[in-house]
Amino acid sequence: MKKIFTLLFVIHLTAQGYAQHKQYETAHINVWFEELKTASDKSFKLWNKNIYGPILLIDPATRTIYANELDGKKTLKPSANLYTGILPQEVNFSNTALDWNDKRWAMVMLPLPENRDDRVNLLAHESFHRIQPDLNFSLNNANNNHLDEKYGRISLRLEFEALKQALMSTHKNDMKRHLNNALFFRKYRYVLFDEAAKNENLLEINEGIAEFTGIIVSARSDESTKQYLINGINRSQNNRTFVRSFAYQTTPTYGYLLYKKDKNWNKKIDKETDLTALFIREFAISLLPPTEQNFKNLSKTYNAAAIFEEENKRDTENKRLVKTYKNKFVESAHFEIQFEKMNYSFDPRTIIPIENLGTYYPTTRITDVWGILDVKNGALISPDWKKVSITKPTSIEKNLIKGDGWTLELNSNYTIEIDQQNNFHLKHVETK
Repeated sequence: MKKIFTLLFVIHLTAQGYAQHKQYETAHINVWFEELKTASDKSFKLWNKNIYGPILLIDPATRTIYANELDGKKTLKPSANLYTGILPQEVNFSNTALDWNDKRWAMVMLPLPENRDDRVNLLAHESFHRIQPDLNFSLNNANNNHLDEKYGRISLRLEFEALKQALMSTHKNDMKRHLNNALFFRKYRYVLFDEAAKNENLLEINEGIAEFTGIIVSARSDESTKQYLINGINRSQNNRTFVRSFAYQTTPTYGYLLYKKDKNWNKKIDKETDLTALFIREFAISLLPPTEQNFKNLSKTYNAAAIFEEENKRDTENKRLVKTYKNKFVESAHFEIQFEKMNYSFDPRTIIPIENLGTYYPTTRITDVWGILDVKNGALISPDWKKVSITKPTSIEKNLIKGDGWTLELNSNYTIEIDQQNNFHLKHVETK
């Protein structure tokens, strides 16, 4: 089974807002492409490779494509120094990299940030994903569900707080002390949770290095970069989960501070690199033993009382949600759809791990050989990535199936059947 993993950061706009941005985009897209090209030329030495290349900008309201190059199949049409067309329904739009029409692209949803630095940062991040395989970095979908556990979240939030203090430090000794403590909280987390070190590293190699690249290519001033990183950490506290989003804050912060010391550190890494070990070595860190007593002592410096109180409340509510979704998608009668050649998009800030049963996605759009599933009110994807579970259908009209907050546009060679447990399934129908 081939799986293509894409991240979707949802943008909410009214229809009027889309129309206003569409007019703005048409007038400025060439400028945006030129901004990235200029920034990429100046930062060539970062990877000894120009990250500027094929880019698809997508208007989510109309699926209109604005590209800087012609696609390999020549379906896009020239228009005012751009190439335009309509993204096919079977292709999910998201901020990602993808192979489409015989070319590898960076894809970014419109509207782009109004601030030039943020705009270049985003475009450079996704452009790095486009060239990631060429740099010996593999894309991955690591499971970091421990970051939805109470002490996983607490230790990560303490690491965040220590990183903020490192960024705000005016003396090298203070910065090193806070980096030391940040990496202590990380190592303590690795003692608590099996596989945490390996799985966090996978996501940091994937998303963290991409965001580090975006930060360097955007070429903000030192103070602006530090404030950008601090703001990112602060915003992340409002995310429903850190499971798929923590690396956007951690690796770029360590990476930027190390870049000020060694502008070639990133050229020394590949998909096998242990980033935590690298940061400890390169910053010449000497960690305390990751014991509970050392954890308690160090945490007092970093807003521990408020963090513990907030996480205790969250843990109670999270257990209630897990019980609710477990009943809804596993214990009660439901609709299971097996994956064959799945592609999906989602918002990584909102997902909820459901014990060992999979991950709950409040919204997702899944395309497969059987059709298009659009979910607005929850779905559970199994931990082995073989199926998705949704609520039972409430309406079946030819090839359009509907349920509570979801629709399925079913291809003609599939039908629905019900098993003895009253669960629904898809069945492939052979055509003569």
